[in-house]
Amino acid sequence: MRISRPSSLNLATALAITASASALAAPRGKPSRSDPTPIGAPSTGAKAMEALAKARARQRDTPSAEALSPVLPAASAAMRKRAFEALHTRKPAPALEDRARAARLGGQAQLARDREAMGRRLSQALGLEAPSTQAIVDTVAPASARSWVPVLFVSSSMPITTLRTYAGQLERAHGVLAFRGMLGGLKKVGPMAQLSAQILRRDPGCEGPACAMRNVQLIIDPILFRQHGVARVPALGLLPGDPTQPYCERKEEGPASAQAAHLVYGDAALSGLFEAYARLGGKEEVRDAQTRLERR
Repeated sequence: MRISRPSSLNLATALAITASASALAAPRGKPSRSDPTPIGAPSTGAKAMEALAKARARQRDTPSAEALSPVLPAASAAMRKRAFEALHTRKPAPALEDRARAARLGGQAQLARDREAMGRRLSQALGLEAPSTQAIVDTVAPASARSWVPVLFVSSSMPITTLRTYAGQLERAHGVLAFRGMLGGLKKVGPMAQLSAQILRRDPGCEGPACAMRNVQLIIDPILFRQHGVARVPALGLLPGDPTQPYCERKEEGPASAQAAHLVYGDAALSGLFEAYARLGGKEEVRDAQTRLERR
């Protein structure tokens, strides 16, 4: 039987039209059966919930901070017995014990000597005790037929940096720092002793009795202030003799012999105060002090 060619073309065309119509009739926005679907999402969520449950369980089982504190366990009876047996079986070492005993005694003796020396220096600095002969020789220039000692009248109200600067200059000039009274009153020695240490200490950051101090005498003498009529500080005067000696030990011809001929006021360097003193007529008095101050 003969198959007509046009008939086969018509059949193919009909099938194509039917497929197009089916595609147009399908609703938009909905995936077809051939669209891929997420695989493993439900299993991933289950694993996350399981991990969270395990973490919360571990948190409940974790002990508190107090339980984690480093507490030594109680020693057992056997451990204590072993410890005491080890102590009883310790071998004696007489040489080591003798060395330890000698070191302890030597340290106690050195501490006593240091305390005595520091107490003597503190008493001399506060004017409560006469300085030793060696201290006078080291502090004051060798005595001549007529010598004058620079005395700088100061106050505890002055800045500590200014007092330290004057102490360094007076050390070279063999001078003395004079205060009217004690800081905190006569019944309190501690504040004045602390102030004296701050002034005389070479290193301001040093603490303790081993700090190096400046070789400067510090006296508390209200009579000296009254004799010179010191109205304000700082003030410079050159006194004959040694103003650090007690009044009962001073060799004076009269009340005027312990007084300075002039008095210079002003917050200036010690060299400037010496120059002002010389201009007032005290060239002879300041000559030796100026020479020592300029010497390095």
